[in-house]
Amino acid sequence: MAETPQDELLFEVENGVATITINRPDKRNSFHDDMVRQWVAWLEECKDREDVKAIVFTGAGSKSFSAGGDTSRFKDKAEQTPLMAKEGMTRNTQSLARKVAEIDKPLIAAINGMAVGGGLDVALMCDVRLMSASARVAETYAKMGLIPGVGGAWFLPRIVGEAAALDMFWTSRWVDAEEALSLGLVNRVFPEESFAEEVRAYAEQIAGAAPLSVRFIKRMVRSARDTDLLNHLDALSSHIALVRTSEDHKEAVAAFKDKRKPVFKGR
Repeated sequence: MAETPQDELLFEVENGVATITINRPDKRNSFHDDMVRQWVAWLEECKDREDVKAIVFTGAGSKSFSAGGDTSRFKDKAEQTPLMAKEGMTRNTQSLARKVAEIDKPLIAAINGMAVGGGLDVALMCDVRLMSASARVAETYAKMGLIPGVGGAWFLPRIVGEAAALDMFWTSRWVDAEEALSLGLVNRVFPEESFAEEVRAYAEQIAGAAPLSVRFIKRMVRSARDTDLLNHLDALSSHIALVRTSEDHKEAVAAFKDKRKPVFKGR
């Protein structure tokens, strides 16, 4: 397992799944700019590594996924000019959202505990969210006199709808796992005691699917938000022409005929 010098952010790859863990449980798994830069670097590595089929974000321990930005560093940022604050946000915290937008491999948020503000926004960046039954989430910007700076106001309404998103933003209220599931904020809820094992099984299931199909499906789902049906269908016809001639498709057909599990290579 590779680690930052401070062991604040952990990275490992096993069975096709890369896991990035915020390792500051004593600080509610809050993060700072140095951690974000390392996070971005590891995502860039994941993008290029053939042995990485899916990526999981999670927090160390069982109490916190992430409390967002490290509030102990807010005092220094409060002294910045507006221009300095904007440039710093663009260069540092927002770089994570920009890098996530480049990743066409599955991104899974494993919300093992409390996710607040920027911590919840990191989970919202992911393609799917898995949540521990004991976890809670909240968007607390209004209570802190802030606004979501890393994309929360873009992601949340697209996931739960505008009215539900505004309710969460304006009230800063806690949302438990049951409500999060009913809102569509998370995809699955697992018991706390088996959460890590359930997340691993889920991620490995996705990692075991045909990589080209998984990545093309993600691209088409994402691009569908910004295109009309005719252009979407036209792009689909181009992509399906590629996957039909892939080794993955040939292997899937052969495995079906042989009644065995396919072994995909992502080609």
